Amino acid sequence: MSETTERTRSGAGVGRIPIMDVQPVVDAGRFPARCVAGERVPVRANAFREGHDAMGVQLVITTPDGAERRQALHCTNPGLDLWESTIRPETEGRWSFRIEAYSAPYDTWAHIADVKIPAGLDEDLVCAEGVRVLERICEQSRSGERPVTDGERAAAAIADLRDGSRPADVRVARALGADLRGVLAERPLRDGVTASPTYELVVQRPRALYGSWYEFFPRSAGARFDPERGWTSGTLRSAMGELDRIADMGFDVAYLTPIHPIGTTFRKGRNNTLETRPGDPGSPYAIGSPDGGHDAIHPDLGTMEDFDAFVARARELGLEVAMDIALQCSPDHPWVREHPEWFEVRADGTIAYAENPPKKYQDIYPLSFDTDYEGLYAAIRDMLELWVSHGVTLFRVDNPHTKPVRFWEELLAEFAGKHPEVIFLAEAFTRPTMMHTLGKVGYHQSYTYFTWRHSPEELRAYMEELVEAAPYMRPSFWPTTHDILTPFMTSGGRRAFVLRAILAATLVPTWGIYSGYELVEDVPRPGAQEQIDNEKYEYKPRDFAGALERGESLQGLLTDLNRIRREHPALQTLTTIRFHGADDPQLLVYSKHLDAADSPTAATDSVLVVSLTAHDRGSSSTLHLDPAAFGAGEVFDVEDLLTGERWTWGRDPFVILDPEHRPAHILRIIHPEED
Repeated sequence: MSETTERTRSGAGVGRIPIMDVQPVVDAGRFPARCVAGERVPVRANAFREGHDAMGVQLVITTPDGAERRQALHCTNPGLDLWESTIRPETEGRWSFRIEAYSAPYDTWAHIADVKIPAGLDEDLVCAEGVRVLERICEQSRSGERPVTDGERAAAAIADLRDGSRPADVRVARALGADLRGVLAERPLRDGVTASPTYELVVQRPRALYGSWYEFFPRSAGARFDPERGWTSGTLRSAMGELDRIADMGFDVAYLTPIHPIGTTFRKGRNNTLETRPGDPGSPYAIGSPDGGHDAIHPDLGTMEDFDAFVARARELGLEVAMDIALQCSPDHPWVREHPEWFEVRADGTIAYAENPPKKYQDIYPLSFDTDYEGLYAAIRDMLELWVSHGVTLFRVDNPHTKPVRFWEELLAEFAGKHPEVIFLAEAFTRPTMMHTLGKVGYHQSYTYFTWRHSPEELRAYMEELVEAAPYMRPSFWPTTHDILTPFMTSGGRRAFVLRAILAATLVPTWGIYSGYELVEDVPRPGAQEQIDNEKYEYKPRDFAGALERGESLQGLLTDLNRIRREHPALQTLTTIRFHGADDPQLLVYSKHLDAADSPTAATDSVLVVSLTAHDRGSSSTLHLDPAAFGAGEVFDVEDLLTGERWTWGRDPFVILDPEHRPAHILRIIHPEED
């Protein structure tokens, strides 16, 4: 008798064997879940049946080429119906999966036999029922549903069960033996098979999850000031000189703020003032002038040929180029003249400029998607296509939450189909519902509230929230940006910059810094959480080499952090994070662990981080670790990846940290096979 199957569809009820709460599923399957190639993805479901008969649960995975794979889920809380496993999709593309639950007649019989035969109960009946179950294996083997060898093993066990001249425990021995149990664990007998709906899993390239970003203004790189002639802008060619330093620090992405022509109408002066002085370059976010719009390069920066050379040099150094896309226009943008319908017109007939009361951005016109949606969509798509054709593989999108979500859903779907290698990062410091929805409709990564989360309680709760959202929203941690400098950073000086870099680089797989971070630029503009003399409104060349020579740079720390991240795949994961305890409540203690089977290096990798969260006081504290969370025994060796020191630790080690000299331990767990 072949297995019976009942497929459950949305709205069709629970089916013969209920399957509930399948994960990873986003909004009941309305949006696909996402992961990257090689990432460990937890799969789980609640599945149960009436009565006491045994059941099983399988995961059925369909690869992008249509091939099906099966693997067992295991009940991880016996009696409470949670079934779990993990998968590691190894290739990019559109995968799918479903859960199948079934009644397991062999397991039910085996349990009865294990109980009754030793007790001498119903021996002949138990053997007869075993024959009936195993005959199904023989039938399936004859019909080609399972290998011939399965039928041969079952036939030998049936012969023993039917031999009434032998003791009952001998008769059932072969049927209950490890050989046959192993066969039926891999290829179980299944009755009442119930299938969940099929859910989509989009597998993207690893950079969508893991990477280190370095942001800079190319016009500042190589800018010069002459007392008589004023400022001369840096160019894309002079900015190429920064690429070697960025690559040497171990960053993966060179992120350029907008490189387009800048308008002159209502141009902002230094520190966002309305008064412009000769030589003020204006905000690169006020895009557009008679020299062109989003598809052009500012003449001071060079030509498209110069941009191509910049991208080529980045690739030689192992860097990808990210471009800042700000979908807004200066009053001088060609679109204002050619397509006035793409902007909102106020009652007095003027075009509305951008406002975020009390802030006013008179040099910027927002776009309106409600008058000529198709035309504006096509223009933006074609502009992005242009930059992709010139080697841009990542876009940091400025304020995506001020554009219709429908627009992003359609645009990101089109690019996912045509350019699956292109990654979009949402700069969406906004309401959680909007941030999460942007992730659901296709953004690969998102800026986060990490910048304002400081206490251990805040950081732990936020990380748990981000892990829960991992199937659709990948976090990017930035201690500061060109727009944001928090009070924590302005009050703590070098200590704060060191501490937040360590946390950002080890809590999540993707992190980034804004140029000047290594110089501890921490002076705020009065009344604002941003830097004084903001680079958005002026040139800001920096003496990185001199600061390094004087011992004033954090370049060495940033290099170490990126090296540690590259060498330890556990730090390239999000969902493996586990938190541990400490007597001092200001300590944050967490580990990330990959078993050899889940690691891309085929080696177990475990990292434990013990960090201060306050920059103004140290800590002497006992920790309370769960070694099982990182695959260690009761006693284990650790190596500090920042200093090279080694210690032998147990469940409750004692640590001494101080914000000046040792704000954190980043520890490698030394497993016996590594030592």
